[in-house]
Amino acid sequence: MKKLKLTTTVALFICLTNSFVMGDETKPVKNLILPGEAFLLQGRPMFIFEPTVKTNKSPRPWVFYAATLPAYPDVHEKWMHEQFLKAGIAVAGIDVGEAYGSPASQKYLDACYQEMVKQGYSKKPCLLGRSRGGLWVSSWAVRHPEKVAGLAGIYPVYDLSSYPGIKRAAPAYEMTPEQLKEKLDQYNPIEKMNRLAKAKVPVYIIHGKDDKVVPLEKNSAELNRRYQKAGAGKIIEVQVIPGQGHNFWPGFFHCKELVKFVIERANAAE
Repeated sequence: MKKLKLTTTVALFICLTNSFVMGDETKPVKNLILPGEAFLLQGRPMFIFEPTVKTNKSPRPWVFYAATLPAYPDVHEKWMHEQFLKAGIAVAGIDVGEAYGSPASQKYLDACYQEMVKQGYSKKPCLLGRSRGGLWVSSWAVRHPEKVAGLAGIYPVYDLSSYPGIKRAAPAYEMTPEQLKEKLDQYNPIEKMNRLAKAKVPVYIIHGKDDKVVPLEKNSAELNRRYQKAGAGKIIEVQVIPGQGHNFWPGFFHCKELVKFVIERANAAE
């Protein structure tokens, strides 16, 4: 019975993988909450929300968003993304799966970036990470600080030891938990955030004070401390929301200050 169960699981995995890579013509590559396009890039689903207001700005501004997963961006974020599109700013992202910012996933973020530049978008997008998406964009940002116009976050993860934790993250890094722990300074984005501070990359974050999933102190607050220590305290703002945790409170996704920051930083890039 165990052997049959294993065989069935493997067969199902192969079927799903082939459908994912080759494309199932009966289903869209990705269901979008706003007008745009979705397509496969290097075998991974990529999406672009297209601005509802066209501008003459060249290159065109855009937001590099994460985490792009089958359920994200979701309807809770719809108003926020609408504001970007109304300001003439595109939003794009690529699904790398539960990779937690690992090196293996970064080549797909590179490909997404290169695709946007090829299409005439700016070489310096504003990055926006929600929850574990913070690991995606911050891992990319510390590798390319010169390509980042700004970093925004909604209860973002920057310390992978706090979420998902070393044990869960290790397989994505192709290591044992013990190996990843030994090399945490090398791979954990929070340990490299001084690169963004040194490059004067502005930051705006909104985070619940009572967040138990992505602890404020180990993530957004720690980033703030590192910016302060690096003498870049004037270009970071962390809005802490009392009484809120890791949830769908509308204020996280209707934050006018965050929207204003993203629009300004996306437009500031050449």
